[in-house]
Amino acid sequence: MSSTPRPFFETLHALLDTEGGITLGELLDAAGEQTYGLLVLLLSLPNLIPGLNVGLAPVGGAALIALGAQLAWGRPHPWVPQRIQAQPIHKGRIKEALAKLEYQLNRFRWRGAEQRPLSPRWMGVLIAWTGFLLALPVPLPFGNLLPAAILCLLGAALLEERPAWAWIGAAAALANTLYFGLSFDLIIRAFLKAFHALVK
Repeated sequence: MSSTPRPFFETLHALLDTEGGITLGELLDAAGEQTYGLLVLLLSLPNLIPGLNVGLAPVGGAALIALGAQLAWGRPHPWVPQRIQAQPIHKGRIKEALAKLEYQLNRFRWRGAEQRPLSPRWMGVLIAWTGFLLALPVPLPFGNLLPAAILCLLGAALLEERPAWAWIGAAAALANTLYFGLSFDLIIRAFLKAFHALVK
């Protein structure tokens, strides 16, 4: 990854402001070396939208597990099926969620903060694990929102190469893991209930 990343959030906003439709593949082409960060962001943002996150979380979580595994494995660019690349992007909802994310990230943009390439292996493992947490059907308050917010921070850290954001994301992922771990009985009951509903 480049040690002097371009301001990709500006590029992303410009693409979302264009007239007409835009596909995932077009966004990926614009991302270049920052494809991993963009994909993490795009797969995580919809899970912050109330109403969408319940159905999207398992699918998005599984995709993020695969994405994190590819990053940890050292692939320079993630493999994305052409059929998925051809999918149109819902620009309005993505742009709204992106604006909210940027508002929160601005709190962490302190002067003199270091920018440098992040460890792909470490970030890949962290993204894959948090994607797993997102995919879990957890009957807890903010069960899907917490890992989605953490993944958005990790995606932004990759895009702008911010080690501080990555460390904050890692600490939040640990806290999220503990939160789920303390509610292990509820998670198991939810799994059993879903299993019984499938076998009936």
